[in-house]
Order: sequence, then C-alpha cells, then structure tokens
Amino acid sequence: MEKQIKFFLEFLENDKKLSDNTLQSYRRDIMQYAEYIEKNKINYIKITKSRIEEYLSLLQEQKKKSSTISRNLASIRSFYQFLVRNRKIKTDPTEGIGSPKIEKKVPNVLSSQEIELLLEQPKEIDLKGIRDKAMLEFAYATGMRVTEIISLNIDDINIEESYVTCKNGNKQRNIPLGTMSQKALKEYIEHARNILIKDEKNKALFVNINGKRLTRQGFWKIIKYYKEQAHITKEITPHVLRHSFATHLLQNGADLKAIQTMLGHSDISSTQVYMQFQDESLKNVYRKAHPRA
Repeated sequence: MEKQIKFFLEFLENDKKLSDNTLQSYRRDIMQYAEYIEKNKINYIKITKSRIEEYLSLLQEQKKKSSTISRNLASIRSFYQFLVRNRKIKTDPTEGIGSPKIEKKVPNVLSSQEIELLLEQPKEIDLKGIRDKAMLEFAYATGMRVTEIISLNIDDINIEESYVTCKNGNKQRNIPLGTMSQKALKEYIEHARNILIKDEKNKALFVNINGKRLTRQGFWKIIKYYKEQAHITKEITPHVLRHSFATHLLQNGADLKAIQTMLGHSDISSTQVYMQFQDESLKNVYRKAHPRA
C-alpha cells in the first residue's frame, strides 16, 4: 500500500498540480487511513464498502467534524479511483458511500463601520505602520485567503492597472484593487518594502520587520493587535476580512457570480452562504434569476 500511496501523491502533485495545503490534507487523510488498514490487518485492495463505512463511523466516534469526515472520504475515494484507473483494482469500494451532511455556518462578518474603524488603526508614521495599512486594506479589498496573500510576490501586483494576480496551484485569477488599497500598496512598495527587505532577491510582497516573507501567524498577530486597538469585541481573523469583503460586495449589489470568481470558489454553493445576509426580496430575485440557484 505504501508504494501505491507514494504514486498517488506524486500524481496529485505533478499531474493535478494541487496546492501545498490541499496536498498536505490528502497526505494526512490517506496516511491515517493506511494506519487503520494496517492496524486491522485489512487488505486494502479487497476492502469492502462496509469496512470503509466502519472507518468513517470510527472517525465519528472520535468526535471529528462532519466536514473532516467528508474530506477523509473524498481523499479515500480519490485514492481508489486512482487505483481503478491504473488497473490495480476493478471497482471502487467507496462507490455509493454518502458524505455526512455538512451544516454551513453563518460566516462571522464585520459591519462597514467596524471595517472602517479597523482600517483606520495603522498609523503610517513608520515602516511597520505603512506595511500594516497596506496589508489590511489589501486583505479587505481583495477577499483573498491568508495563505494566498502571504504567498504573493511583488511581480503579482500591477499597481498601474490596479489588480493582483492570485495563483493557487494550477489555478489563477485576477482581482481588482480598490482606490484605497492601491494607494496604501503603492506607499508600502515605494517607501517601506525596499527598506525592510535585506536581500534584493526576495520577491515576497509582504515581509516582516526582519525582511523575511510574512507568515500566517505573523498576519494573525497583526490583525489581533489592531482589533484590540480599535476596541472591537468581535473575533477578527484574516478569514473574517474575506467574509466581510464578500458580504459587503453583495449588499451593495455585486453579482454573485463575480464574487465567486474573485473569491476563487470552484462551486457557487460556497458563495451562496453570503445570501443569508440579504433581505428576503433580494433572495427571491436571486432564486428566480440565477441559473444555478
């Protein structure tokens, strides 16, 4: 099994060109499944549907979230479909196994006033303040995921045309920048970034005070600091800024399909969760008018 897992992960990385985060999820799920197979002395080639369902029930007993169990099943299913394609097995044992129902939580969202308050906090009087202002404005202006933001390089930004190119695995999307974000970003690139970076070969857009690429943890700490400065009681994470970006666009009449494209959602059902913040009349218009509602 170890050999086939290795081939499977190589296939995901080289052929499917999945992002590092997605690849790590697949690896974790499959290795955990392999551990269960080995421990129970099961032949993974001859495993039955009921044994896989047993494994999923075990995850349930371990109080794993529905979304985690669903992702585990998707990883196992992909593995067996890979084996079918490579003629190692004739049929996929996961066929007919349903995923647990996942409840879509209402995203935590900031009001327009809270966003204004948060974005007013960084003072552009030093290098850190200039960077933080640019970063918070950028996160709210683009709705990008934190991993996407910290992975950006300077070449991914087109200040003159006012857009950013976001690359995620083998996918790519262009997201417009608002006037405020463009202005703050220009200020950061021209007056702070070049001083902060210690090595000119460093292509990272956002860097820490040591001149290295900013980390997820670094980003979270910065947001937490300004949340406290603004005396906002709600929990604020980089993802809350993403949710707020989508919600405010929708509330101001943006097309849901356009928001889906900007967020990088492969399925519009992920974007539809923001409809919960709209009044009933708008929801009804959407249900009647949208071809995929």
